[in-house]
Amino acid sequence: MNKLALLSVSDKTGLLDFAKALVRRHGFKLLSTGGTAKMLRDAGLPVTDVSAHTDFPEMMEGRVKTLHPKVHGGLLCRRDSHEHLEQAKQHGIDLIDLVVVNLYPFEATVAKPNVTREEAIENIDIGGPSMLRSAAKNHEAVTVVCDPADYLAVLDAYDDPAKLGALRRKLALKVFQRTATYDAAIARYLEANADEPDLDAISGFPATVSLSYKKAQALRYGENPHQKAALYGTFHEHFEQLQGKELSYNNILDITSATYLIGEFEKPTVAILKHTNPCGVASAGSLKDAWDLAFATDRQAPFGGIVVVNQTLDAALANEIKDIFTEVIIAPRFSDEAREIFAKKKNLRLMIAKQGLGADSMREVRSVIGGVLVQDRDAILGNPAEFKVVTKRQPTADEWASMMFGWRVCKHVKSNAIVYTRGERTLGIGAGQMARVDSSRIAVWKAGEAKLDLKGSVVVSEALFPFPDGLIAAADAGATSAIQPGGSVRDAEVIAAADERGMAMVFTGIRHFKH
Repeated sequence: MNKLALLSVSDKTGLLDFAKALVRRHGFKLLSTGGTAKMLRDAGLPVTDVSAHTDFPEMMEGRVKTLHPKVHGGLLCRRDSHEHLEQAKQHGIDLIDLVVVNLYPFEATVAKPNVTREEAIENIDIGGPSMLRSAAKNHEAVTVVCDPADYLAVLDAYDDPAKLGALRRKLALKVFQRTATYDAAIARYLEANADEPDLDAISGFPATVSLSYKKAQALRYGENPHQKAALYGTFHEHFEQLQGKELSYNNILDITSATYLIGEFEKPTVAILKHTNPCGVASAGSLKDAWDLAFATDRQAPFGGIVVVNQTLDAALANEIKDIFTEVIIAPRFSDEAREIFAKKKNLRLMIAKQGLGADSMREVRSVIGGVLVQDRDAILGNPAEFKVVTKRQPTADEWASMMFGWRVCKHVKSNAIVYTRGERTLGIGAGQMARVDSSRIAVWKAGEAKLDLKGSVVVSEALFPFPDGLIAAADAGATSAIQPGGSVRDAEVIAAADERGMAMVFTGIRHFKH
């Protein structure tokens, strides 16, 4: 008796050659449905429609066609069970040896702009996952294929049956990974579009979070060469790499941080980052002028860093950057002249932010022991109209402008974070220290290294000053005003220290810890 193969696919890539080999090299009889059956029949291959095989018509606009005992019995029957085989014979169920199914393109459908709920629902596949799961459960006897990339491996295994058992186990695992990803995508869509989301009344988060991502890229290694790593998800839908070496794990982290930072600004802005921390940021009338100011903050740290801009990167800026060793440059666009200049640096990675540089409202997920942490991304600056001047002296207009610029930068610096600004540029940045006063000292030292005068500067702190010492250090360095969240039990001491030095200080009432 001929072996039976059931073929029913949305993605028909490579299917015709695969089907021809099944019939002509391995003696399979083909079962199929709809457009797949038509394509095979038009190519001259003998095909039996599933409706003829089951003696039951397709119905309900094709929603019901493979959901039948003659299909699932043929997949689930254990070949080592006399009882199963007798029941199959009694009910006229032919055994199915191979299933080739890929699913309705639900993920691609809901990714389209303005997709309707009806269109999304119609692209939820029912028969496909059901057949895949039935076949995968019985993978000791049934070969199941959900990815066209596996066609050649299947044919190779049929040529050499000793390979078939191991391949079937591998393909069954792949099926359950695929159906899990598929169901998670449906759940995420329905969660996002629920009329009354089932959210916890206190946290506003769902009771269950569906997280499932397809591997997008194997990485050479993780943060360090001894760590293995891979990229999952849709990163490459957001960025296009124009040239340069393959992205590393650390590059991807830096690109993410750089994109969120630059999304804070509308004027021509340049940000230079190292290890996800900004080491120089400036806004100006042109990107060239902004670069000069940002680079002047720290001429040492940008070596091997990341540069991100929020307008077309032209030849004028390309000529400034080209002689500095840079890992990645990110822009919404590159001029042709800039591309020619950078083309001489073969390893330099140029990235286009395809969907713009404005940071979206996605939630952040971080792994912890035994699970994950989920939070809303820190996309809020706070309302400047609600900020409070807590000192005797009011900030000047220039100081206010410097404060707001620095406040946008500081929320992207690892805590404890201190940023000195004047105008729309950074003068010194201190990041990631255990004591806030140490971050201030580092920022002052970096400004001194760059020969930048902090007299008349603004000191920005992403969280409260727990003691007056950090503010005093800033005043001693030349800062005349400060902006911070406030909320310390020693706020009165900090305010008094500011008043004693004639400083203006603003409390925002909102902090921006970044761990």
